[in-house]
Amino acid sequence: MVLLISEGCLAVGILIAILRVLRGPRGSDRLAALSVISSFVLALLVLFGVYDGRVLYLDVALVYDIFGFLGILAISRIIGEKQKG
Repeated sequence: MVLLISEGCLAVGILIAILRVLRGPRGSDRLAALSVISSFVLALLVLFGVYDGRVLYLDVALVYDIFGFLGILAISRIIGEKQKG
């Protein structure tokens, strides 16, 4: 029951962060919201792994986290170059 409540709270957090991505006035706000979404999806994958008792979800979560981090770095570099000139 606790896992299901946690998953629901994370889903609500993702929806709120999606609103910030859509309405964020600056690129840095959108980037921070994307980072939050990535973290929440990572937490959801871990919770699904615990709920189902499968290690595969944890492996997918690790790979997702690596690619999410690289994506955030790439987007922040593009935003930084736009602000310079």
